[in-house]
Amino acid sequence: MLSADDPLPFTPTRVLVAGVSGSGKTTLSSRIAQTWDLRHVEIDGLFHGANWTPRPQFLDDVRAFAAEHRWVTEWQYTSKGTDDILTPRADLVLWLDYPYRVVRARLLKRTISRSILRTKMWNGNVEKPIWKMFRGDPEENILAWQTKTLHKWTERMPVCEVEFPHLTIVRLRHPRETERWLRAQAEASGVSIAPPKRRSRER
Repeated sequence: MLSADDPLPFTPTRVLVAGVSGSGKTTLSSRIAQTWDLRHVEIDGLFHGANWTPRPQFLDDVRAFAAEHRWVTEWQYTSKGTDDILTPRADLVLWLDYPYRVVRARLLKRTISRSILRTKMWNGNVEKPIWKMFRGDPEENILAWQTKTLHKWTERMPVCEVEFPHLTIVRLRHPRETERWLRAQAEASGVSIAPPKRRSRER
């Protein structure tokens, strides 16, 4: 497993971005797409249909883009079957292993902003009302979901290293490390990178 300061041994073509809700997977995926000229597939947009209903063609759509040569996406919906499709094809994993205070603050700010502004997200959906943030059901409460899955990747990554030895995994422990790592990749690729824009659809 590499750190933010370790050079990459190759130029990736298919990238997975892992991390708990609120870590900034979608924002980083977008910037990675810019750096390496990859197609960014926002996997939430494939999963959520109208009224937050799961799309029946979700896995077919995942298979379709995974078969392409160049892409970056968020490593999500592993319990829905994406592992069997995405991990054999990916060559790089970026693991956003940020402190709890960072991801919690980001998730709170993002969720409240979306709810108040009624921001349209995937397929016309909007964030649920703020009062649902205080429900106990993780399926209804994104904060409870974050708490439930907080240590998911800490537990999974050592297993992933064994199960998927072809994957290069980079562990980024703080947003400052991520920025430093991005600058290094941009310099190596000879491109300039823009600072992250505040997004309303990062999940």
